[in-house]
Amino acid sequence: MTENETLHDDPIHDQPMPLIDHLLELRRRLLWSGAAFLVCFALCYHYAGDIYLFLARPLGEIMRQQGEQPHLIYTALYEAFFTYIRVAFFGAAFLSFPVIAIQAWIFIAPGLYRSEKRAFAPFLVATPVLFFLGAALAYYFIFPLAWRFFLSFQTPGSSGGVQIELQAKVSEYLSLVMKLIMAFGVAFELPVVLTLLARAGIVSADMLRRFRRYAIVGAFVIAAIIMPPDVITMVGLAVPLVLLYEISILSAWLVEPKRPLDASQPEQD
Repeated sequence: MTENETLHDDPIHDQPMPLIDHLLELRRRLLWSGAAFLVCFALCYHYAGDIYLFLARPLGEIMRQQGEQPHLIYTALYEAFFTYIRVAFFGAAFLSFPVIAIQAWIFIAPGLYRSEKRAFAPFLVATPVLFFLGAALAYYFIFPLAWRFFLSFQTPGSSGGVQIELQAKVSEYLSLVMKLIMAFGVAFELPVVLTLLARAGIVSADMLRRFRRYAIVGAFVIAAIIMPPDVITMVGLAVPLVLLYEISILSAWLVEPKRPLDASQPEQD
């Protein structure tokens, strides 16, 4: 099959546009994305207290199990306000991501071949799904284990001893929660990134297999760098990273360009 026949069977549904029209289209998509984010931000700020209570629920449940009254403190007058702002920003990023992704797709899709659209569409769906799976793993599995571990260092102070009690600040707790959720969410995008690279021919399944041992070491190094200095959260991130790398090898093998059986034989028109 000739190149002209290939292009005829796989057209680009795009109309020639001047540069100014492309810039106007880009501005339109950015305005839609910004408007979606602002609407989501206003909505999340209105419910910032409920969102924060949801994020603090794992800690509260562990405290109740240990016979404590769940509580968080703030030591500056403005700390609670700016914490709610960060909660609203965090929630708006979650809620507005589908709209932003759709606007980006609308902007770039006309310049893609039909086969490229079919190749990229699954990744557009898989990206938010995998991110939410990573965030859910952090919230429902890692948080209870980690919080129980951290709270185990409290000392009641009976028999003349000195009491050691946790007085967690709302801003510090939110920073830790956001860091863990973002770390697990981004880590779960590993199959998407490696599969896209394999689809583009930059990496291959054989290459990923050869680098498996380095990837395992790298997973634990990355977890040690970005996670708090405790075994639970570091292992909780490193093990899923290793499993996701193995999944990436399989998905890369499925989508990578297949080489002809005899590369030396010329193609027949």
